[in-house]
Amino acid sequence: MRWADLDMLGHVNNVTYVDYLQEARVDMLRVHARSPMTDPLAEGVLVASHQVTYLEPLLFDHAPVYVDVWVTEIRAASFTMAYEIFREGPADEHGVAARTVYLRASSVLTPYLFAEACPRRLTPDERSALEVYLHPEAVLHPHRIEVGEARPTELGHYPVKVRFSDVDVYGHVNNVKFFEYFQEGRIAMMARLREQGSAARDLHIVVAQADMAFRAPMEMRPEPYDLHVWVARVGSKSLVFDGEIVDHAGESPLVLARSRVVLVFFDLATGRSVAPPEDVRTALEALTREP
Repeated sequence: MRWADLDMLGHVNNVTYVDYLQEARVDMLRVHARSPMTDPLAEGVLVASHQVTYLEPLLFDHAPVYVDVWVTEIRAASFTMAYEIFREGPADEHGVAARTVYLRASSVLTPYLFAEACPRRLTPDERSALEVYLHPEAVLHPHRIEVGEARPTELGHYPVKVRFSDVDVYGHVNNVKFFEYFQEGRIAMMARLREQGSAARDLHIVVAQADMAFRAPMEMRPEPYDLHVWVARVGSKSLVFDGEIVDHAGESPLVLARSRVVLVFFDLATGRSVAPPEDVRTALEALTREP
C-alpha cells in the first residue's frame, strides 16, 4: 500500500482498489502461473467489464493487503477472473485466522490481437493453463447491473482530457483510468449541486458497488472526450449514478464505456450508512426525473 492511495476520508480510494486487482491479475498470469502459455494473457488482453463490490473501508497500514485471484469461467474467446482483497488477523486457539474481506470483484477479459485491432479465441494451451485456476463453484462476483438509458445533461457533463500517463503500452487508456474518469465526473456534478445550494457541504459518500462495461478502446488525443453522469435512483441511504463516455469525433457518436456506481451516504463518526438531509434528497430525486 502507498500513502498516495488514500482519499480525503482516509480510506483507500475506490479507484485504487481496481489498480490492486490489475496488479494481482498480471502478477498471477506472468509470475505465478504454472505454464508459460499464460504469458500472452498477462497483458495481451482487453478488459470487457468489471463488477466490483466494496465491503469494508481499507485504511493505510505498513502491513500488506492480500489479493486472491482465480478463474471462474472459460469461454471460446474470453475468460472471467474473480478477486478477493483481504487481511488475516491472529489465529485463534484452533489455528484459524480471522479474515477481513474488503472487496470482491470479477473481470471479463478477452484475448486481443493489438497489431490487427481485433479479439481472438483462446488457444487450447491457454485454455489448459487457465483450467488449473478454474473454480466455478467459488464465484464471488456481485450481481451484474445493467446501465439504464442515457440521460445526459449539462449538470452532469465532464470533458475528459487523456493524460500521457493514462495510456498503456498498447496506446489505449488503461481500464483502471475509466474508474477515475467517472469519479471525476461524479465529483464535478456534486460540486455544481453544492454551488446551487442543492447539496450539503459536509456530505460524505462512499462507493459500495461499481460496474463498468468497455465498448471500444480510448486513445490519447488533444481533444477531450465527453463524459456524462446522471442520477439513476435515490434510495433511503444510497444513490445510484449511471454514466457513459462518448467520442463525438466520427460521423456518429461512439460510446466507449458505460458505468453504474452505487454510493452510500456515510457518517464518519459512527462509520455507518445514514439517510441524507431532506434538502439533498429532494434535489437528487428531482434529477432522476430530468429528461
